[in-house]
Amino acid sequence: MNRPKVVVYGGVSLDGRLTTAPGVLLMFGDKRWNAIAGSDEEISKWLRDTHKPQAYLEGSGSLVTEDEKPKPMPAFKGNPKTLYRDFLPDSVVKRAGHRGWFTMVDSRGRIRWGFKEWPSEEWKGWHLIVIVANQTPCEYLAYLQRENIPYLIAGEDRVDLKLAMEKMKSLLGVKSIISTSPGKLGGALLRAGLIDEVNILLLPALIGGFETPTLFESPELKPNQWPTQLELIWTRVQSDGRLWLRYKVAKKQKKSSKSP
Repeated sequence: MNRPKVVVYGGVSLDGRLTTAPGVLLMFGDKRWNAIAGSDEEISKWLRDTHKPQAYLEGSGSLVTEDEKPKPMPAFKGNPKTLYRDFLPDSVVKRAGHRGWFTMVDSRGRIRWGFKEWPSEEWKGWHLIVIVANQTPCEYLAYLQRENIPYLIAGEDRVDLKLAMEKMKSLLGVKSIISTSPGKLGGALLRAGLIDEVNILLLPALIGGFETPTLFESPELKPNQWPTQLELIWTRVQSDGRLWLRYKVAKKQKKSSKSP
């Protein structure tokens, strides 16, 4: 396998909603979401201990909303071509005490970072890396270089996740990734055929809504595409009514039929 193992994890309402409403950040939620979600620290720790990831993977929607306007960047005055290559400074990649990567997909250059390393003892040794594309604004890439934040170029108009995963393994030695962003990023991983295991924590609540983010948002299946088939590993009922579902992607998938 020329890419890391990819495990997707997310907590959702019984009707598959990731947040309580549009515009609520996936990573932080709001007081209504926090009231129904409770703590998933035990599951998160179990996933870390079991899969021993060298990277976590998130989409920009975890940290910024769609209608949020990022702070403008200063114009880049150099040769833009110098920016459109992988930026992996030795001072970060080969630093002492490295443990893993907090990986953010941000092809539009929307996030302005307040930190590069996770500010807690538990995550000491983990460092930020950003996945961008050839259409990412050069001003954003220049900003990442000024901040000494590593990035990988993968894809043209948007991030090519398959290429990004291959680079994570070949350039950084990443063998296992956990993604806790199962909305649009999860949908992109699904359509790219990059998911190996799915862990869903079903919360005892119903939210509804027409535009509230849901699990695995992606383009519709084409007539010659089949659903991704899963094999159940286990179900575990928590004392508070939450239900942990763990599946692996079936090795044998139905082949897409050829169009006439």
